Amino acid sequence: MNHTLEHADWTKRAGLAALTRALGAENIRWVGGAVRDGLLGVAVHDVDCATVLVPETVIERCAAAGIRTVPTGIEHGTVTALLEDGPVEVTTLRHDVSTDGRRATIRYASDWQEDAARRDFTINALYAHPLTLEIDDFFGGFDDLRARRVRFIGEPRERIAEDHLRILRYYRFQARFGAELDEAAENACAEMAATLKGLSRERIANELLALLALPDPHRTVERMQRRSVLGVILPEACTVHVAALARLIAAERNQGFAPEPLRRLAALLPPSPDVAETVAARLRLSKAQRARIVNAAERADHDADRIHALAYRTGTHFAIDRLLLSGEDARPIAAWEPPVFPLKGGEIVAQGVAAGPQVAKILQSVERRWIAEDFPDAARVRQILAEEIG
Repeated sequence: MNHTLEHADWTKRAGLAALTRALGAENIRWVGGAVRDGLLGVAVHDVDCATVLVPETVIERCAAAGIRTVPTGIEHGTVTALLEDGPVEVTTLRHDVSTDGRRATIRYASDWQEDAARRDFTINALYAHPLTLEIDDFFGGFDDLRARRVRFIGEPRERIAEDHLRILRYYRFQARFGAELDEAAENACAEMAATLKGLSRERIANELLALLALPDPHRTVERMQRRSVLGVILPEACTVHVAALARLIAAERNQGFAPEPLRRLAALLPPSPDVAETVAARLRLSKAQRARIVNAAERADHDADRIHALAYRTGTHFAIDRLLLSGEDARPIAAWEPPVFPLKGGEIVAQGVAAGPQVAKILQSVERRWIAEDFPDAARVRQILAEEIG
């Protein structure tokens, strides 16, 4: 772990220098994930900026410097600066006046520590000066990061009561960074798990999929299941399915496949398309996401010796999901491009078959035989056609 950000490439972005000039180095600090990940030597994509300036002033100063802004979260003090090397969210220092577990009423603040106190975890409350890169650490976040400990700022139950999603955020950060468990945090998350029922399904789905996208979230998911947290958001998942997730993660790693959160979500469900449909609806998944977990739920419905036929019929990505979930080797189709069926209906009509349902029937019959023979060339397809026409 690094002790400073002087070697972090993201701090040298030209866009950040322009934003610093526009807003004034004394008025801003880089904060949150970019600082945390920069200290860990992890690649940084998004950079967040905290400022003592109110949003209207941020917009005015950026405009004067030729920087476009979008009021992406103006009700919470956030303006997004559109910089040449990526957008940066600029948020005015704030304090939560009241919360109901889902949303907060805020007021602006002028003190960096007051802003830090309303954040969730100590490792997310590290502020870096834009010029000196000196880090302000008000709650021991640096030591927690070095110990790989995810710890709430303040009393965990109070912080969870402010935003119930922090339960799932805790587990995601624990899966990503944690080594040493924080008993107070673990107990609070378990005791307050039922509050997750009050959150929007979209927020739960986003956080759950973000957790499952991590390299190896199995131990964390297992702990969530054991502490009756997982059952609140995914009652279909039981010990058997958590074990299936572990096997899937091992198969992905051993066969060289990248983590796929929807495939992993499917592992946590019984192999039932109806159950997958129900979960997709409850979590408000998109049509594409729904299709993926429903297809994965049909994983028992294929011939283990005909994986190329499976990939042709379902699509390569769907076939890989099914094979990995079934404990089979998906590597033979990892880079396989399904061939194009070399026959059109017009060619059948040219052979004297009247246009209509009979053409479609013959076309489907020839294609089935073509697949069964492992996709032979066009010459063989013409032979098959002749046999079908008879």
